[in-house]
Amino acid sequence: MRILVVEDEPTLAAQLVEAVQAVGYVVDVAGNGVDAHFLGDTESYDAVVLDIGLPQMDGITVLKKWRAAGRTMPVLILTARDSWHEKVAGIDAGADDYVTKPFHMEELLARLRALIRRAGGHASAELTCGPLTLDTRNSRALVEGQALNLTSHEYRVLAYLMHHRDQVVSRGDLIDHIYAQDFDRDSNTVEVFIARLRKKLPAGLIETVRGLGYRLTAPQ
Repeated sequence: MRILVVEDEPTLAAQLVEAVQAVGYVVDVAGNGVDAHFLGDTESYDAVVLDIGLPQMDGITVLKKWRAAGRTMPVLILTARDSWHEKVAGIDAGADDYVTKPFHMEELLARLRALIRRAGGHASAELTCGPLTLDTRNSRALVEGQALNLTSHEYRVLAYLMHHRDQVVSRGDLIDHIYAQDFDRDSNTVEVFIARLRKKLPAGLIETVRGLGYRLTAPQ
């Protein structure tokens, strides 16, 4: 899963990036509203953490522009303490949730997980597909209760497929959502990760849909 973090305060931005990466997400970061708008308008994100008070273009304007252009990714806004009008303006502009500064990082991560789950139509923090369980709170995958030993990229591929269970996911979609914007992307590596996952998962969970991509589904 790929997250855009938009925060102009360098220390907080670094803390957010570190925390979000630590739970298995890929992160891009922007320090002003102009860069944020460009990234959100041209790249694929599973969620955005968006500060309201940004230089060059404020967060509310950025969000309104995204929504006007049809960008539907979940957005979690960061608002100032006791600034109720920012919360109202953010929600009215199209935000899905908010966190008030200063905040506990665990709360922000929990809200981020919830936004991503809801966007995929999932209600629980644990996603299941037959014998496979994805524990999104602890960033781990289990088969019949036994934890799998996955690399970071294998986990990202599996997590994206689990969030889109029973849907055909193209190789391009996987590339867009498991690599950061400045990463040298090689489409052939997706096939490598899929092959590795198939060796670690029960047979039949990951289907190849010829000419279209892959689908994670519980064997009949």
